[in-house]
Amino acid sequence: MNKGFTLFIAIIVMGTLLLVAAGITGLAVKQSLISSTGRESQYAFYAADTGMECALYWDVQNPSGISAFSTTTSSQITCNNQTMSVGGVVTSTFTFNISPDPFCTTVTVTKNPNNTTRIESKGYNTCDLSNPRRVERAVRASY
Repeated sequence: MNKGFTLFIAIIVMGTLLLVAAGITGLAVKQSLISSTGRESQYAFYAADTGMECALYWDVQNPSGISAFSTTTSSQITCNNQTMSVGGVVTSTFTFNISPDPFCTTVTVTKNPNNTTRIESKGYNTCDLSNPRRVERAVRASY
């Protein structure tokens, strides 16, 4: 009458242990993804900050003494060993890659008629537009 009862208990215990192990594994995978997303977000922020620093340098500390983003003349600027033409218009937008890693930055500098400047720098953890894990972070300054 009690034949097979021990086998039944063994199967129940094994099933329970398997469910617990699967739950812990799933939790570990999700935590890994969250950690990875945080790291990639930080890379995107650093890329945005790099673009902001470059724009501020060429606007405020330009060695020629005038802003490289002047609305009347265009200039050549260098960010991360990449040369770009900017200025001559109200809104200048330039993009550069941050080497050796695959990060990139898009910076928009707007010179308003009332002598104010707005800089928006968007940083990306990858320059690949089709990457589903692409993260964008932005830094803005107005003065």
